Amino acid sequence: MEGYGQTVFYRARMPKLLLVTDADWVANEVQAALGIGDWEIELLPDPALAAEKVTTGFYHAVVVDMQVAAMGGMAVIRALRQATTDRHRPRLVLLLDRVADRFIAKRSGADAAVIKPINAAGLRRALEGVPAVVGRGEEE
Repeated sequence: MEGYGQTVFYRARMPKLLLVTDADWVANEVQAALGIGDWEIELLPDPALAAEKVTTGFYHAVVVDMQVAAMGGMAVIRALRQATTDRHRPRLVLLLDRVADRFIAKRSGADAAVIKPINAAGLRRALEGVPAVVGRGEEE
């Protein structure tokens, strides 16, 4: 118990993000875009483990690189949607390689997509709930 008259401050827990990528430069861009201390970021280089991680842990969002390992971002997003219920599903964001890949994000069931190179404001909007494809001056 705290002493009488002391003010106790409780820090709200940072939102937790699972980043599924095997490319160091993508991980560095995401970390730089979100800033230190705003998000707790957990890196997962093996996309085959993503569904298990999400079903056994708690994440506010999952960001998946389109070109992750042999599985690919679209397959990871689909696996995450199948493994979770709407009620317990984190926000799913797909990192696209080009504007022409927008249809892949829609077909996969991603909640939002960001086109690489990563725009910090665009990634933050995608994580906050803006259902858009963001990047390279293209928005829907």
